[in-house]
Amino acid sequence: MTSLSPQSPVSGVSRIRVGSAPDSWGVWFPDDPAQVPWQRFLDEVAQSGYEWIELGPYGYLPTDPVLLTEETSKRGLKVSAGTVFTGLHHGEAVWEKTWAHVADNAVLAQAMGAKHLVVIPSFWRDDKSGEVLEPDTLTPEQWRNLTSLTERLGKEVRERYGLQIVVHPHADTHIDSEENVVRFLDGTDSDLVSLCLDTGHYAYCGGDSVKLIETYGERIGYLHLKQVDPEILADVRANQVPFGPAVARGVMCEPPTGVPALGPVLEAAQKLDVDLFAIVEQDMYPCEPDAPLPIAQRTRAFLRSCGA
Repeated sequence: MTSLSPQSPVSGVSRIRVGSAPDSWGVWFPDDPAQVPWQRFLDEVAQSGYEWIELGPYGYLPTDPVLLTEETSKRGLKVSAGTVFTGLHHGEAVWEKTWAHVADNAVLAQAMGAKHLVVIPSFWRDDKSGEVLEPDTLTPEQWRNLTSLTERLGKEVRERYGLQIVVHPHADTHIDSEENVVRFLDGTDSDLVSLCLDTGHYAYCGGDSVKLIETYGERIGYLHLKQVDPEILADVRANQVPFGPAVARGVMCEPPTGVPALGPVLEAAQKLDVDLFAIVEQDMYPCEPDAPLPIAQRTRAFLRSCGA
């Protein structure tokens, strides 16, 4: 595994803007009867004390920026980012289809005043069924496709929409472990590609978020705050449980009951001397409709106790 060596300390203090996302309300899909209506999500995220949200799956929230601006503004909410899914390791053959998906999301994110687009790599096994879709490791050619096309995506998204892409390491994708995250960072231009560090996914895949922030701090453009239950995770790993079923088992848990400890993560992020969004994402699909609100309220109070 590639080792991480600490970078020089950086003076100054970051400004952390805390928010939440549809994911914390059990929302994984644009339309699903198991999910709460978008109006209820907006009501409850505001009630929980958050000011910032992500757009979630494209089509879950209204895609008309006039309507969405009206609905968010009257609740005191602002949008930090949109989210897109990509399979750029497949090469030029997927570029046009990928760009069409990205453009829809980028147009809405830009219209809502967001500055970021969270980019999630495609899964190598289906997150619902667990069906293996392709090998879990990339060939050298696929790595070249992934890095070069991600740079192209970063350049074009910035030039056309004024947004910064932040690539999200994710369980059951090819950017997951410390080894693969470091390989991806070392293979991409820091001016074009930043990272959305999801503390839960990185722990799920064996990584140390504080270590990554201290080593690659200049590449951390965005945070997702999340924890994993170590006991459930141990069983998930031992039995090679796919991510979707693992979430249904509760592998992503309410802070501060899991790992990593979020206080040290936020402390490390504060030392970067940059503005950062830290968006809470507790994967809970599927979940009872009354479950998210009290969890969100307790999580917001906990983060305040950590100084965020």
